[in-house]
Amino acid sequence: MKIVHFSDPHGGGPAEDWMAYFDKRWVGVFNYTFRRKFRHDLSKLATAVEYILDTRPDVAVCTGDLTSAGQPGEFAKVLKILEPLKNSDIPLIYTPGNHDCYVRRPKCVEAMHAAVAELAQGKYVYGDMPCKLNIAGVDFLVVNTSAPSNLLCSWGFLRKQEEKFILENCSGEHIAPRILISHYPMTEEHPLLRIRHRLFGQKKVLQAMKNGDLDLVLCGHVHKPYLKITSDGRGECCAGSVSSNGSMVEISCNTEKRTFEFHTITL
Repeated sequence: MKIVHFSDPHGGGPAEDWMAYFDKRWVGVFNYTFRRKFRHDLSKLATAVEYILDTRPDVAVCTGDLTSAGQPGEFAKVLKILEPLKNSDIPLIYTPGNHDCYVRRPKCVEAMHAAVAELAQGKYVYGDMPCKLNIAGVDFLVVNTSAPSNLLCSWGFLRKQEEKFILENCSGEHIAPRILISHYPMTEEHPLLRIRHRLFGQKKVLQAMKNGDLDLVLCGHVHKPYLKITSDGRGECCAGSVSSNGSMVEISCNTEKRTFEFHTITL
């Protein structure tokens, strides 16, 4: 089967209401205004959508951070670009990033939930996560590792519910390839240097990866793409930022041998 994986478009814009200046959204708006809008080009996301529609993979995966501050207008901007893909018959898997789950304001939470429902094309809604989808003989384990955090940090958390779900689905007879979909990487080479941006609670999942019970992790969050894989392609794949680095990854999966080959695409 063929998978196309992209992440982190970070659509942004101005503050959408005065309350944005009294919660974390002002950080995202400030960051977008003076930094992200000069680095992130949403036309590259449109090019990615065209590529996916032309090549017609078995599934497309987006690992979050559609927005910069989780505002409804930001979601609307990116969802409009993704609409041709959303309306196609190509299955799409999406899990929100920390910038999509930026604050607890009801209208922002509702916009994020709506984005999950739209992009999942009826396969699941936000409240269904964690969930398992079997597509073309591959088990996709979809988890949400994102939640609002304080002003200074972009922490992610693999909660006990998600940990239990992953470990239960990585036990027993291993026939279908198992791919975990998470915004945050499971591996972290510099946990102290990246303490403000890291995931917590993934220790047992890392052991499942080491034991070969979990074949592959597809993630985003880190904007520069990377592969941390074995000779047969098992491990972790970060797509990078589609709008900043203009990168996404095309993955060929041999479902019988549970092996993977990767091709990083530069848009």
